[in-house]
Amino acid sequence: MSARILDGNAIRDSVFAELRTEIKALGERGIRPGLAAVLAGENPASQLYVKSKIAACEQLGLGSWLHTPPATATTEELLALIGRLNGDPAVDGILVQLPLPAQVDAKAVLEAVDPAKDVDGLHPFNLGKLLSGRPGLVPCTPAGAMEILRRSGVAIAGANAAVLGRSDLVGKPVAVLLMHAHATVTICHSKTRDLPEIVRRSDIVVAAMGKAGYVRAEWIRPGATVIDVGTNRVTDAAEAAALFAHFPERLERFRTKGSALVGDVHPDAAGVAGALTPVPGGVGPMTITMLMCNTVKAACMRRDPQGAQTAPADSGTSAHGAR
Repeated sequence: MSARILDGNAIRDSVFAELRTEIKALGERGIRPGLAAVLAGENPASQLYVKSKIAACEQLGLGSWLHTPPATATTEELLALIGRLNGDPAVDGILVQLPLPAQVDAKAVLEAVDPAKDVDGLHPFNLGKLLSGRPGLVPCTPAGAMEILRRSGVAIAGANAAVLGRSDLVGKPVAVLLMHAHATVTICHSKTRDLPEIVRRSDIVVAAMGKAGYVRAEWIRPGATVIDVGTNRVTDAAEAAALFAHFPERLERFRTKGSALVGDVHPDAAGVAGALTPVPGGVGPMTITMLMCNTVKAACMRRDPQGAQTAPADSGTSAHGAR
């Protein structure tokens, strides 16, 4: 059996097409949603991520502003910047790219963002809304994972779901979203006993631990749906040989480049699972997609808060403002 590939790029394109229609309608009302990104320091990976997010804004016709405080910026300086962005009516969403410089109190900066502009969905106010099932801004990677499941026709209600990882960024929010969608959820972590057996009896597996190929193929129940959130860069030749033993083309690409991106699920799981997200090209594209959705949603909610309250409680799984 070969798993059905849940193509995040194709789903992104579908969502973008819907967003363009919504953005056009907002433009006819004189509204142009806008995202302000704060990138402190010169972390190459962060620069790449922010560049991709700004490019997505430009592709959709959203407003975007990039603020680049120096690596020497203090907590007070970043708080002052966040205060200005909170008060700027043209800014609907504020993205603070992590990690921040070591001398900065990252928690204080993140919590200073106006919850109405918290398009990362990580402010305690928005996480509280998520937990209580109220409409709001949902963390982007978990929302993207749910959008993949929904648009791929995966049955969630009544399913047994295992979430591997309990981070505030992915594990906890995706577990809550799955519960709101009526799945029976087990959250697993480093202290979980009999982890393979828990995974083996799950209809849906969400892997978000940050360990390359950790989830073995033999753990997966035949026909299960696997959402692989991990993005791990492998550079060790022996590790690559073990991961790609049954994928000679991928192993050859590794030898040519000297590195490869691998998820938290072993590639051999493609021969057991019923459906799974690839790495790269699965959850990754959907994270930026849901950031765009949250920016449009924030623009709608700021201008029509009463209308936003009529949205379904699980609207984070389809984060458009109009849904």
